[in-house]
Amino acid sequence: MEICGECLDDVLADLYRKLLTEGQRHKGTRGDNLELLGVTLRIQRPRARLSRSEDRGKPFSAIGELLWYLSGSDKLEFIEPYIRRYEEDAVGGILEGAYGPRLLRKNGKIDQIKNVTNLLSKKQGSRRAVIQLFDAEDIATQKKEIPCTTALQFHLRSGYLHMSATMRSNDAYWGLPHDVFCFTMLQEILSRRLNVSLGTYIHHVGSMHIYDDYVDAARQYIKEGYQRPAEMPKMPLGDPWKAISEILIAEKRIRNGEVFHAEDVIDDPYWADIIRLLQVHWARVRKEDLSDHPPSFVNRVYLPFVQPQFTSSTSGTQVMSGGPSK
Repeated sequence: MEICGECLDDVLADLYRKLLTEGQRHKGTRGDNLELLGVTLRIQRPRARLSRSEDRGKPFSAIGELLWYLSGSDKLEFIEPYIRRYEEDAVGGILEGAYGPRLLRKNGKIDQIKNVTNLLSKKQGSRRAVIQLFDAEDIATQKKEIPCTTALQFHLRSGYLHMSATMRSNDAYWGLPHDVFCFTMLQEILSRRLNVSLGTYIHHVGSMHIYDDYVDAARQYIKEGYQRPAEMPKMPLGDPWKAISEILIAEKRIRNGEVFHAEDVIDDPYWADIIRLLQVHWARVRKEDLSDHPPSFVNRVYLPFVQPQFTSSTSGTQVMSGGPSK
């Protein structure tokens, strides 16, 4: 089964309808669910990676998960303030299936992101640009949690970087929106490192399913409908890795309770807005009032996800504070 759309909401809406009408009953380890086997999603505009639905839009937790990957961490203490569900799978404060170490230190030493970038910079048409996340040992030994993603493949064709993610299993309601966000951001990061355009995102899933606990929520999502997508802005030109390192340092400072203006940390508006989203998230976690130091978002695409406590129209910039942490 293949579902195509311009944005995340396009494919979610069609997918949920098909799961609810054509899904087969399955009893899984984590609960009873409706399942479709062999599902492929194609998103033509990967920057439209944030759902405009009130319930499915998850910029705060998705950014937290992306930074967890890019930090190379497997520690629960990093991701738990963003996604509490990970606590259920941690062993001694560690997530055995964490993607970060597998992306950046595969087998303790292989930086797979760097290797793929180097390969495609030399052989643009290569079919070997694959990042492996699932290992044979993941099912050879008993582990509490293993990767749902088996591999990420990058296809550089005619100046466009396309990406295919292959999943052994995908929770359509909770996991899918995060996966699309994180993987399309990684796709765009590599496209910038290679100085090429962003292509199509393709998401292959062996077992696509929705748990019984969320069937009613999926029906409500379909009933709610969604606005036409507003894409995230384009990532700045050039290799973003230096900016990502600065974002990770800023995240740690915010986590530790420091107060600062994002533009004082990084002068690029794109990355400064990412810091502002982190500031809003942590303020919500701590139930803090940002009135004295409101984050001033440059791009309006983020405003629907941030619950306004006040508005300023200075130079056309919207000043917002607060918002749901999902």
